[in-house]
Amino acid sequence: MPGASISLNQARLLALRAQGLTGPRAKNPAAMLATLGAVQLDTISVLARTHLLVAWSRLGPTPRQSIEAAYWPTTTPTTFEYWAHAACIIPIDRWPTFAFRRRAAKVKQRRWHRLENPEATMNEVRTKLVSEGPLLASELGGTTRGGPWWDWTEAKIAVENLIDTGEVVCVARRGWRRVYDLAERAIPAELLGAQISDHECRLALVKEAARALGVATAQDLGRHHKMTITEVNGVIGDADLIEVDVEGSDRAWYASADALESLGSVGRVRTTLLSPFDSLLWERPFVERLFGYIHRLEAYVPPAKRIHGYYAMPILAGTELVGAVDPAREKDTFVVRHISLNSTSRVQQAATALQGAAKWVDAESIRLERVTPEAARAPLAAALGAMNSTATAQPRPPRQPSSKVSSKTTGNASL
Repeated sequence: MPGASISLNQARLLALRAQGLTGPRAKNPAAMLATLGAVQLDTISVLARTHLLVAWSRLGPTPRQSIEAAYWPTTTPTTFEYWAHAACIIPIDRWPTFAFRRRAAKVKQRRWHRLENPEATMNEVRTKLVSEGPLLASELGGTTRGGPWWDWTEAKIAVENLIDTGEVVCVARRGWRRVYDLAERAIPAELLGAQISDHECRLALVKEAARALGVATAQDLGRHHKMTITEVNGVIGDADLIEVDVEGSDRAWYASADALESLGSVGRVRTTLLSPFDSLLWERPFVERLFGYIHRLEAYVPPAKRIHGYYAMPILAGTELVGAVDPAREKDTFVVRHISLNSTSRVQQAATALQGAAKWVDAESIRLERVTPEAARAPLAAALGAMNSTATAQPRPPRQPSSKVSSKTTGNASL
């Protein structure tokens, strides 16, 4: 199917289907993770941490405990944590794919921290893991020296270096704390001993990026797993991808034959909120080109300069991103600190997304604070229906200056 041409809406459908946001829902979190290839981890928790939100957006109201158990089972490991797009949880059968990064880490010898006595400290960590089994950072010598979170102890720096090189692996967590173990103990022997060249690793990641994105430019394929365009160009000819023309774009896009054939059976689309760290949103130029939506994380932006809010979650409605919600939870109330819609015609879709999120976090009511445009407040309050006992209350003073919202939303922060 060389030289295929597709509409912009078809391109969106390919992306959403690849991300598990159209069509039949995945059967469980493990199946969802296998489809995505990686789910990002982050310490920020508003309604829930991002790895839980990603699953909820795709699976619906799945209990959090079930999601956590699928990510980090207490018996045989099925996942490991490593740097993909960012710090991610990855199916364990992808272990060989990241061999080229582990080899590069062994040459580099460090990430960004520097050990005072590398050999002695790493040997100490190895010895403790050998003799005492899987351990938390606190059991290895602590996480920080008492200063900021990035002021790591020598033991924490050493064990993270050993993660990078593949001697140590995290295949479980206790609460939110990583459990470190020797890779030779935790990774199945057939995966641990697999010998894959750098070319094969990069080719596998480009193919995986194509599966996860549905349709993408070469730059998108590389950025999905933090690869350079040179690395992508070196393998894309072997990736069995078809060059595609996307309506309105002068770039070359790529998709698999299977993805293009799936356009005839897209199935039901979703109306939901997306985590700011959702894998659909990883590559911002990709999101802007396909959806006309500029995505920014504003958590690290001074409050007075935020457009959408601290943890603004895009609203997916069918094949469009129609606005953003900055949520919070106060006891039994789902608080909408700010909702910005690109049109008052999106009110019903926004209400559907809000009600779904509120139900998942067991909220009994929804309170609207700031609404942009303000004309959407009354119809949104009415659309929220039974859960809207506090939505029609007078709005609180705005936490940030108002801003006109257009079809292309804007923000000020970089991840």
